[in-house]
Amino acid sequence: MRVYSHQSNQIKSLLNFECFTFSGGEEHIRFDATQLNSILDNSNCVIKFEIVERLTCSAKLIRLMLAVDALKRLTHNNVPIELVIPYFPYARQDRVCVEGEALGAAVMATFINQLNFAKVTIWDAHSDVTPALINNVVNVPQVTLLKQNAQLSALLSAGELTLISPDAGATKKTMKIAESFNGDPDVVQAQKVRNLKTGEIDKTEILGDVKGKKVLIADDICDGGRTFIELAKVLKNQGASTVSLFITHGIFSKGLGVFEGLIDHIYTTDSFKAKNEFVVDSAINLTIIEL
Repeated sequence: MRVYSHQSNQIKSLLNFECFTFSGGEEHIRFDATQLNSILDNSNCVIKFEIVERLTCSAKLIRLMLAVDALKRLTHNNVPIELVIPYFPYARQDRVCVEGEALGAAVMATFINQLNFAKVTIWDAHSDVTPALINNVVNVPQVTLLKQNAQLSALLSAGELTLISPDAGATKKTMKIAESFNGDPDVVQAQKVRNLKTGEIDKTEILGDVKGKKVLIADDICDGGRTFIELAKVLKNQGASTVSLFITHGIFSKGLGVFEGLIDHIYTTDSFKAKNEFVVDSAINLTIIEL
C-alpha cells in the first residue's frame, strides 16, 4: 500500500506508516502522526489523500479499512480520500452461476462504498457490472493501458497484428482497440464452451482466417491461463505465424512455462504484481507495462 497527500501547491507527499499482523490474526496500521501533522499545518492545505493498493488478499482489505479510519481520525474527516485499486477483487463473480453462490462483485462493491471514497479508480473492469456497483468510480479502459506500450501501439497502428477476441465477453473491448487504431487491425472472434460447474473449457473455436497472420489476443485477466492455452493451440493449428497476448491483470498462477511453445510474447501491466514479483521461468518473451 502507498498513501499520498496532495497539497494545493501541487506537492505530492508519500506518507509514512507501519503495519503488521498480530498473533491473533488482527491487522494493524499506524501512520506517522508527526509527519502528517506537519503536512496539515503547512500553509498550503491538503486537498486530498490518495491510497494506491493491490488488493490481492483479504488482509489487504482489512488494512485498507483501517488506513481510511486512521486518516479520517487524524484529519477529523475533513480531507477527501481517493482510492486507486487497478485490480478489483471478486469482479469475476459478477453473476450467480450456480444456486447457493454469493454475488462476490456486489459484496466487494458494498465494502468499498461503505468507506465513502471521493473517487475510486480501477483498471479494465471485468464487465460492466463492477463499475455500475461502485460509487464515484473511474474505469480506465483496456485500450488506454495497452497504448502505454509503444511497441505494441506501433504494430497495431501499422496493421501488422490481427486482434483475437477470446470470447463473446471480450468482443466489445477488442473492437474498441481496433477502432482506436483507426480500424487498421483486423478482428477475429473466438468462442469457448465452458462447464459452469467445473470451470473446464469443453471446446474452443475460431470464427475467421488466421493463416500466416501475426495475432494478438487481448483480455482483462489471466489466472492459470487455460483459456489462452487452448486458444493458442487452435490458432497455431490454423496457421497463425505468431501468437501474442495482452493481459491487463496478470495473475499467472501456474507460471509462464505453461505458455511455452504456444504464446510467443506476453504483455501485461503491474496491476496485480509489481515488476519484481514476476517469475520468468520459461523462454516466454514478457513485457511488463509499469503504470
